[in-house]
Amino acid sequence: MHAIVDHIQSVDLKAGEATRRYLDTLTKPPGSLGALEDLAIQLSAITGELKPSVTPPAVIVFAADHGVAAEGVSAFPQAVTAQMVTNFANGGAAINVFARQIGAQVEIVDVGVASSLILPGVTSAKVRHGTANMVDEDAMQSAEAIAAINVGVAGVERAKKSGAKCIIVGEMGIANTTASSAVLAVLTGESVASVVGAGTGINPQQQTHKVAVIERAIAARNADPQAPLEVLAKLGGLEIAAMTGAYLAAAANQMPAIVDGFIASVAALIACRICPAVRGYLIFGHRSQEPGHDVALKVLEAKPLLDMAMRLGEGSGAALAYPLLQAATAMVAEMATFADAGVSDKAAP
Repeated sequence: MHAIVDHIQSVDLKAGEATRRYLDTLTKPPGSLGALEDLAIQLSAITGELKPSVTPPAVIVFAADHGVAAEGVSAFPQAVTAQMVTNFANGGAAINVFARQIGAQVEIVDVGVASSLILPGVTSAKVRHGTANMVDEDAMQSAEAIAAINVGVAGVERAKKSGAKCIIVGEMGIANTTASSAVLAVLTGESVASVVGAGTGINPQQQTHKVAVIERAIAARNADPQAPLEVLAKLGGLEIAAMTGAYLAAAANQMPAIVDGFIASVAALIACRICPAVRGYLIFGHRSQEPGHDVALKVLEAKPLLDMAMRLGEGSGAALAYPLLQAATAMVAEMATFADAGVSDKAAP
């Protein structure tokens, strides 16, 4: 992990400024394409290129189980994690549909599913068979958290080698909103009740129980808020760690990473606490309905591209946002300048 962090540099603000100036020469009033112009500027700063490309995108979905599922914090049984991984492998999940729509390559990575999986189309990188129940013991050891981070790094490296220019990271893991809520509450100091939502669809009584379980786990684990790796190991998940590694690797490789919803944003927050320069490489795809997502977005000073009232995960919201990146790059690459088109620029004052 330390090797990848050492390769992360801040985004190229000079390249972004060059794109800002170029956008003002295009056949439109300055700034008239709003957030799309901001997106084009960020993509140039990420890549160091005036006319960057984000095609093709790669989707990497990390799957793992959580011991805290034994506390009854999810509307679905733990077995659904493995069942959904099979669905991903068969191409039947929402992220498969959206990935096909945007022409993305998809890799499913088993970083910690509780059951043994041998499926065509699933990369086996299992660090352990699910985390421990964080109410009773640390979710994982520090070495396991780092190993899972390295799984995420390796996934991005494979995607880059295959030609990907943009990374979309997704996840699957029953009870991972519980782990994400615990991590977020510790890292931000927010109350557990303020960051916990319905997850997969629990009722208000179950939500109250979920809050109590997380509060017990946080008290028992006593993780240092200033030590993001410790918080991740004690309260997080293997797929959350892998996502953290993926964001670190995207930054190290100067690739834009579209961040999905709540769980993805918690992983992004961990990555930014490990290395603040990562923040410039992150583009936030959508606003989740999970209340904790607003907390994470505020801390990360992020404004998501879409607000679709979604809370699925899998990378689904990030995949839906991807065409906006395509539009931003096409705007820079294909729009005529005033000079090229023979159109009069605005009159000087």
